[in-house]
Amino acid sequence: MRGRKRRARTVIMSEINITPFTDVVLVLLIIFMITTPMFLQPGIKVNLPQTQTQEEMEETNIEITITKNGEVLVNGTQIHESNLENAMKTEIARNPNKPVVIRGDKDVKYDNVIKFMDLARSAGANRFALAADLAKPDNARTRR
Repeated sequence: MRGRKRRARTVIMSEINITPFTDVVLVLLIIFMITTPMFLQPGIKVNLPQTQTQEEMEETNIEITITKNGEVLVNGTQIHESNLENAMKTEIARNPNKPVVIRGDKDVKYDNVIKFMDLARSAGANRFALAADLAKPDNARTRR
């Protein structure tokens, strides 16, 4: 045994360790999953009511948005309630066939939605739509 010397074994790895790479990719995936919805949502938060059916709408609409706080926006521009009729007249004069889409928060009183529809009608609008989110089907509910 004295004549034998222990030689250190060197192990040569022939595989690449991809665990750190996988960790980085998963972290990036989580970051993108969290940040992507922020870019897809419009800047104004309106909690729309839900519906079971959906109708395709034209891309060129006049949008009246009514927020939970009572703010009124026409095509994304905040205006005072008293200026709505003038703003609507301007928008309708550009294209009289544009439909008016009212995006009212579900907590806004129905009374206010009707008031804004009347203001738009008096400004010359003749086509209306109410915006709603499409409800996800409820599997627990059965139809008979």
